[in-house]
This record gives sequence, C-alpha cells and structure tokens, in this order.
Amino acid sequence: MVTTVALVLAGGTGTRLYPASRADRPKQFLDFGGDRSLLARTVDRVAFADETYVLTGERYADAVREHAPRAGVLVEPAGKDTGPALAYAARRIREQVDDAVLVCVPSDHHVDGDFATVAEHACDVAVETDGLVTMGVEPTRPATGYGYIEPAGGFEGGGGDPAGGVARVASFLEKPDEATARELVDAGCLWNAGIFAWTPDAFLRECRNTPLAPIATADDPAEGFARAESVSVDYAVLERTDEAYVVPATFDWDDLGAWDALERLTDAGLGVEELDGNAVLGDGLSIDASGNVVASDGKHVSLVGVDDLVVAAFDDRVLVVPKAEAQRVREVVSELRDENLF
Repeated sequence: MVTTVALVLAGGTGTRLYPASRADRPKQFLDFGGDRSLLARTVDRVAFADETYVLTGERYADAVREHAPRAGVLVEPAGKDTGPALAYAARRIREQVDDAVLVCVPSDHHVDGDFATVAEHACDVAVETDGLVTMGVEPTRPATGYGYIEPAGGFEGGGGDPAGGVARVASFLEKPDEATARELVDAGCLWNAGIFAWTPDAFLRECRNTPLAPIATADDPAEGFARAESVSVDYAVLERTDEAYVVPATFDWDDLGAWDALERLTDAGLGVEELDGNAVLGDGLSIDASGNVVASDGKHVSLVGVDDLVVAAFDDRVLVVPKAEAQRVREVVSELRDENLF
C-alpha cells in the first residue's frame, strides 16, 4: 500500500516581506492577522496525508515543533534553494517510509477551497505515471512574479471533469515580463504553484544527470548535499525532464511572496481589510490616499495624499516602496545582511 507523505517546505526567510519577516522570524511563523501561523495552516491543509514532515533549517527546527507539533521535522544541512532541499528530503523520507508518494507544499501560500482532493489526485497520477506532477493554477491576471506551465494539449481523464484530468507538460516558462505574461495567459498557460507530487524513486531518477546528481547518487545524502550547487527544482529537474505532468488546481491560490499580495487577500480571513481603497493589516488612516498596502504590528500608520505605496512598520523598522516595485525589497535585505542587520 502506498503511503502518502506531505512534505512542507519551511526553510526560507521570506526576504520580500521584510520587515515583518526577519532572520530570526521568517514569514512561515507569522500569522498576518489570522489565528494561526502560515506554517500551522499549511500543516492543517495537508491533514489528509498519512504522514507529514516539515523540512527546515537547524535554526528553525524548535520553532517548527512549536507550530506543527504533530509533524516530523527534517533538518536540511544548509539553505540551498528548492532543488537540493527536495532531493535531500526524498532521500531521507525514502529511508524512513516504504513505498511512499510525496506531495511537496510550500509553507507560505494562501489556499482557499478543496486542496485535499486535488492533492490526492496529483498523488494518484504520480504513482500511475511514475512521473513528476505539478499543480497548475488558472491565472486571474498576467502576473510577472510567477512561473508558467504550458500543457501539451487538453486535460485527459476525469470522466469529463477537468478537475480530475491530467496533461503532459510541454514546457515550463520562467517569470515573464508583462507583455509575455499576457500572451501566456491568452494561450491557456497556467501558473506554476510550486506544489508537486512524486515518488522518491521517480524524483531521484530524474535528478541524475542534473545539478542534483550528487544528492541522488551519493551513499550519504548529506555528503552529496554538500557537493550540490544551490539551484531551484524547476531549473535543475522540471525544465529538463520528459516525465512532467500537470493537474489543474481548482482551489483559489496566492503566493504570499511580497507585500503587494495583501491587496488581493482582503476577503481571505487573514485580517487584511479594505479601508478607503487601501489594503490595511493593522491600524491605519488614509486621507486622499488610495491603492496603498499598509501593514504594521499595531503601530498606527497614517497616509496623506499618496497612492500605490507599500508602507510596512514592524518592530523598529519601517519600509516604504512603490507597490509596483515590491519585489525589490530583497535588495534592501541583501544590504542589511551585508551589515548583519537583517
């Protein structure tokens, strides 16, 4: 009998959500106005699985145990992006669980709807095809911050229900510029949600002859991890394999990757409210101001005569950036890290 194992990725720091997210308080442990952290909500979301593991770094292991006490904790040797992380986890879980299928889930997404049904379908497809399965989200806008998936034809199977279908992946496409994003949406491409299903054997097989080969082939996965380069799983494996499949995600999905995401979540139960045309998390006042994103840890923030800004105030730090350039917050974090101030 195949054992379904949920693998929750919780090793990042969430640099684009600075200053709420800091080196000692990464975003997976924040609640953003809800009653539970993003990590705790993610673990709840994968309760359908037979077993759950959280993959994280050594410095966050104790916090993971507090936020997800029922999950096993896997500690990766170092932070090296999603490719080495997933390969290392596949090796470790294969050692501990016989005949497993993994559903790999980031800890910082917002999902509303029937996630379990889609995830279980993805796991079934992974077992039946012995391939690598990703979930494709129907775009609601020409987003430039997400990767895209081009299905090879329509979705087959499911008895006429697209939610139960599957398609081979024709190609994975990197984050596009706005004009290209519009073309991809018009062409029927899907967002790559970064949620995957595969058996450990299938994934490690596809890691051979890639930058992740040291982890897949070494007698000691930790030794292989040390030799592997830092690389995303998309670039290392998914863009190279001929055995990739996509199933349609029928739930609402958003990546809480940067501050501008909050304005899309005013009705999501995360504590983000619409106030005079602004998205506000915390306490705010606006006068002749609209299109702004305001977030604070209880500090009152007043905006007068400004539009389309992000204003985030946490602890002793304040961030102000044009909303359209919210992705550039990582540049601030890079400089702060150089000065050991992150």
